[in-house]
Amino acid sequence: DPRLLQRQVPFELDLRDGHTFVSIVAFTLLRMRPRIGGRFAEWIFRPIASHEFLNVRTYVRHDGESGIFFLAEWLSNPLSVRLGPLTFGLPYRFGHLRYAHAQDDGEIFGTVTANEGQLGYRAAIPVTSFDPSETGSQTEFLVERYTAFTCQRRRRCLFRVWHEPWHQTPIEIEVTAGDLLASTGPWWRSAECVGANYSPGVDVWMGRPHRIADQFAPASSPRSAHRA
Repeated sequence: DPRLLQRQVPFELDLRDGHTFVSIVAFTLLRMRPRIGGRFAEWIFRPIASHEFLNVRTYVRHDGESGIFFLAEWLSNPLSVRLGPLTFGLPYRFGHLRYAHAQDDGEIFGTVTANEGQLGYRAAIPVTSFDPSETGSQTEFLVERYTAFTCQRRRRCLFRVWHEPWHQTPIEIEVTAGDLLASTGPWWRSAECVGANYSPGVDVWMGRPHRIADQFAPASSPRSAHRA
């Protein structure tokens, strides 16, 4: 229900055919490092360079630009949990994440366990060829987003990312535990699963955060590169 979700999102929701969407993205970050500084800078970033993530995000627009807004993010690195809100305004939470996403195994699965609950899923990967999303499709609407909007203590920011189009394939997924998602807001009560996709990954460049000058009213009144 767009009206239910809008109450907890400080940006205008980006609708498709009158519906709003929330994506649950489970991925592994590999070799995050600054654009400059070479091997020494990569060595400095090593403590936070590689770990698992779970993003719960929705789709928004601001000043004519479409993007995503993170409702919650769980990750397995305690240092990153502390740094994310301070630098990018990201809603990081700590959890124990275990992923087996290698496509060669023919099946993937994952579990995320945190104080808020648990998420579990499994799926078969029936093919080994992956293609970009069809232009104008729902999949393209959901996965090809290049701006992220954040809000921390009423301070709104955005940062942009650059990457090749995601090569992906639709999959049938079984959610074996989902109470973790219910902790991200009352939107969950009106949601239904409409699909799932798998991608072997892509190289991503992430820009620095930019402050959005205007403040929002509640509804009731250093560049880096990594592989995901």
